[in-house]
Amino acid sequence: MLSLLLAACTASAAPGPEVVHPTIVSLNPCTDAILAEVAGPDQVLALSHYSRDPRASSMDVSIARTYGTTGGTVEEVLALDPQIVVGGTFLPPSTRAAFARLGKRVETVGIAMSVQDSIAQVRQLAALAGHPERGEALVRRIESAVARGHWAGRPVPAILWQPGGIVPGDGALVSQLMANAGLANQSAQRGMGQADYLSLERLLSDPPRVLLVAGDDRGQHHPALRGVAGMATVPFDPALLYCGGPTIVRAADRLASVRRAVS
Repeated sequence: MLSLLLAACTASAAPGPEVVHPTIVSLNPCTDAILAEVAGPDQVLALSHYSRDPRASSMDVSIARTYGTTGGTVEEVLALDPQIVVGGTFLPPSTRAAFARLGKRVETVGIAMSVQDSIAQVRQLAALAGHPERGEALVRRIESAVARGHWAGRPVPAILWQPGGIVPGDGALVSQLMANAGLANQSAQRGMGQADYLSLERLLSDPPRVLLVAGDDRGQHHPALRGVAGMATVPFDPALLYCGGPTIVRAADRLASVRRAVS
């Protein structure tokens, strides 16, 4: 009996498997923003240089500046000696092959086309960092923002005018967030696809109820836009356009505030 009791105590006191928290270098602004929330600050040896640039960053630039950065070259990354390199699916094959030859694990993340795609990426990167609980905390924030931004009433026609005068396709993440907020993507209803160019003349010939202006082209701030009856023209931060993860929280809240204002 004594032997059995001692064996039971020994088994219960046995430590669980050790959680690995690898060091990471991120080469993509979208993975930068997620890793800054789901990994420990001592794990992330560097972010991409884009995240320090207010014109390209999808995260708080002041936070990005607390991390190291690289230009994405193999030499810079190797100097930091991370255990994992995280990049986008457009990582050049030659760069990926060089990392593989040098024994560096490479993980790539694609463009999130939906909220669910982004949630899967958050969980992927959180598991990679060894902090799945931080990933679930971020997932809850995303789901909460989408839920509170949901508009159950009739949607209003809207156009999102992005930098360069282009519009998002119906399958883009930001289009899903617009629909969730009660803003129907009028450019998609016109048959326009991802990154199609929308001229000022075409916009004025059939104006939407809401025009979200995220670009800074001359035509996107033309005086003629101020005289369109029944159209609300509102600015939209370009930093909310391209990434998922924590960006969804800010984008969903912004779109919901626009929808409430025009109602």
